[in-house]
Amino acid sequence: MSIEQAAAPFTALGIDFGTTNSVLARSTADSAADLVEFAAPDAMTSVFRSALCFWQDGDRRGGLAHEAGPWAIAEFLDFPQGSRFLQSFKSVAASSTFEHANLFEKRLRFEELGQTFLRHLIDHAGSALANLPERVIVGRPVRYVGSRPDPALARARYDAMFSVLGRPVHYVYEPLGAAYSFATRLSEPATLLVADFGGGTSDFSIVRINAPGSAKRCVPLGSAGIGIAGDRFDFRIMDHLILPLLGKGGTYKSFDKVLEIPAGHFTDFGDWSRLALMRNRRTLDELARLKRAATDPAAIGRMIAVIEHELGYGLYEAVGQLKRALSTQDHAEFRFESEDLTIAADVTRAQFESWIAPDLARIAETVDGALLGAGLVPEQIDHVFLTGGSSLIPAVRTLFEQRFGAERIACGDELTSIAHGLALIGQTPDLGDWLAADGVAG
Repeated sequence: MSIEQAAAPFTALGIDFGTTNSVLARSTADSAADLVEFAAPDAMTSVFRSALCFWQDGDRRGGLAHEAGPWAIAEFLDFPQGSRFLQSFKSVAASSTFEHANLFEKRLRFEELGQTFLRHLIDHAGSALANLPERVIVGRPVRYVGSRPDPALARARYDAMFSVLGRPVHYVYEPLGAAYSFATRLSEPATLLVADFGGGTSDFSIVRINAPGSAKRCVPLGSAGIGIAGDRFDFRIMDHLILPLLGKGGTYKSFDKVLEIPAGHFTDFGDWSRLALMRNRRTLDELARLKRAATDPAAIGRMIAVIEHELGYGLYEAVGQLKRALSTQDHAEFRFESEDLTIAADVTRAQFESWIAPDLARIAETVDGALLGAGLVPEQIDHVFLTGGSSLIPAVRTLFEQRFGAERIACGDELTSIAHGLALIGQTPDLGDWLAADGVAG
């Protein structure tokens, strides 16, 4: 990819690099911001799936071809047996245990995956990003995913990833981007709590919004975050509904003993960036041995089918469809059908809410921590802006209604508000008040 150095027709670029989706927005000299659209295979869209697909191609340098976003999904669905599909790779940015992804004969580090993704993202934007501005604002989570996330490692990986743009990158907490976007709706001063529910993290920021025309339109008061969000909710469905059908909780025979199948066999089913990587000879040979010893060999056979026939994408799509259906219905049918595996079950919203109850409790604690850090009580919050896909889950909304009252809750632009706000922040003369704790990439 070649990025021109000529003057850009817009003043700043906001990049919401998300776990599930990524969105770009451009701000212009007239203090407006618009979303960058992509001519995806199915339709024009401003939401670009954070996914990569790799396949072998002897005619290319390095012998490895790749695509990103909806084009990656299309390539994978056309040729699932000969490709490697990666989603949610952002979730390993702060993980010291992740070193590289094994893709056929190549090993790619996080920053190499990220650079490949960004090149495709920019290329598919076409003329909309023919020239990049000098000011690039990138959102980052308040807290990264993982039990022991390493923010310094994530920062180094982000710096290496975004260096491909050839511009200094300014990092801003993602919910602050959403706050700035929401501020365009208000004509009077207010104290705002933004709750951003992404794929990997739930982030919360409290902002004082001043009257339009003020020297500082928004003033951050406090932030908090937790590595629990949409992907975790998806895994709760996977763990309670699907994994028992794939052998989890079952037993196997070892000599004269009957032992429980180790939970480690199912760990990668909770991480979209690793599920596709289970399709290797060592893992499949190990599962074949387990199948021969299992009390219920058919269950292990179903797990092998998921891995060997690259069914993970379709399975997670079915999980997402169920989650969305339960946001508007009291019960819904989970259905996944393929030549190698069929799963059907009725699920109630009450069941789903019981599965995610521990996660909601931790999210509630984090919201309370954000208030405490800002020195505020719920009654001092004028508006609560819920954004991100999981903000549509009724139990999530109820959590905020119980604390702040339904009349103060607002939503909308669930997938695009962060990028829109980041682009607007890029217009501010002094970015110092907005930068995340780890500052600016030089």
